[in-house]
Amino acid sequence: MPDHVITPSAQATVPVAGGGSFPVRRIYCVGRNYAEHAREMGHDPDRELPFFFMKPADTLVTGGADMPYPPMTQDLHHEIELVVGLKSGGSDIPEAEAMAHVWGYAVGLDMTRRDLQGEAKKAGRPWDMGKGFDHSAPIGAMIPAMGVMPGAIELMVNGAVRQSSNVSKLIWSIPETIAYLSKLVRLEAGDLIFTGTPEGVAACVKGDVLEGKVEGVGAVRVKLV
Repeated sequence: MPDHVITPSAQATVPVAGGGSFPVRRIYCVGRNYAEHAREMGHDPDRELPFFFMKPADTLVTGGADMPYPPMTQDLHHEIELVVGLKSGGSDIPEAEAMAHVWGYAVGLDMTRRDLQGEAKKAGRPWDMGKGFDHSAPIGAMIPAMGVMPGAIELMVNGAVRQSSNVSKLIWSIPETIAYLSKLVRLEAGDLIFTGTPEGVAACVKGDVLEGKVEGVGAVRVKLV
């Protein structure tokens, strides 16, 4: 064992349904990957190549734990997403081979300090503090991808439906997303890809209970405290 000069942080993991855990290396997120969400954010979905941002692995909130309402924001938004977990990686992965690198799926929330993100956009600055803050990635249990066809995607806030769509409406499909991302960076086992959110993003406040699900995959639940 190496002699560390500080105590290493714990490895970030996502629980696997039925037992075990999925160790996480990096979290990549696809921006504006549903047409109606792109439009509600003021963009044309037909003219953009996919683009990506990242969250630190330790922003994950697992096991249904509460999410602390983050500091420095008055406009926290929910974004329900299908999450893809990779079992292997590489560079320049052909689209036809992309799904062979997928281990499984989960349901996640890309929580966003929209006011900070908006200020950063206007100033031409990075989004990091709007997207990659502590506890900004609640996620449900992962399931193996074999035989799974993700379908309807939905988020309820305090029992009322806020977001509702279908994974089939992704602008860039999962294989296309993996292939394109692998041209930008080398992907590896343990990488998570948040695949984008449908329309209906909105603010949430302390006390709200967020319950999301993807047909065929599972669910995520978190309470803001």
